[in-house]
Amino acid sequence: MFDVLLSHIQNKVDITEDQKNQIPSFFTLKKLKKKQYLLQEGDVCKYLSFVSKGLLKSYFPDEKGNEHINMFAFEGWWISDFNSFIHQEKAVLNIDAIENTEVLIITLENYEKMLLEIPIMDRYFRILYQNTLVTKDYRLIVSNSYTAEEKYMQLVQKNPEMIKRVPHNLIASYLGLAPETISRIRKKNSLKNT
Repeated sequence: MFDVLLSHIQNKVDITEDQKNQIPSFFTLKKLKKKQYLLQEGDVCKYLSFVSKGLLKSYFPDEKGNEHINMFAFEGWWISDFNSFIHQEKAVLNIDAIENTEVLIITLENYEKMLLEIPIMDRYFRILYQNTLVTKDYRLIVSNSYTAEEKYMQLVQKNPEMIKRVPHNLIASYLGLAPETISRIRKKNSLKNT
């Protein structure tokens, strides 16, 4: 169960065998069934979670109850309401499972302890946070300057796994589009390819 996490860490930083053996001790396995919450808006986010198997979404509802998807987390991705986790404030995001999912969770106390005891993990998380900032900036640019079709086609190119595994109504929410728009774009592109 820790293979995906250790592989992810090793892709970013060099860790020793001792560190490989030590890292799992900071985490706990949590299993979620499809549609089960990992976090609900208003609760305090107690864990930073690494997806070892399955698929999660984080989102916030509007006043009409519509979901606005912040992100999807596949195997090898981290997910949290990070502000709530770090500051121990009420979460504004919901996180739930799109598929049956297994996550490795770490408490704030264990997170801080791990960073002190295994200093290379501080570098690992710094690399992740830098990548997250770049991704969020890019997503903001796409959201504000691309047409609906360009947004969808960019997603198809950059993340074909998402298109295969995530229901189209959720992809529409993630892109800020109506589900009918996604259907129209898909139909138009399938006609082009025939």
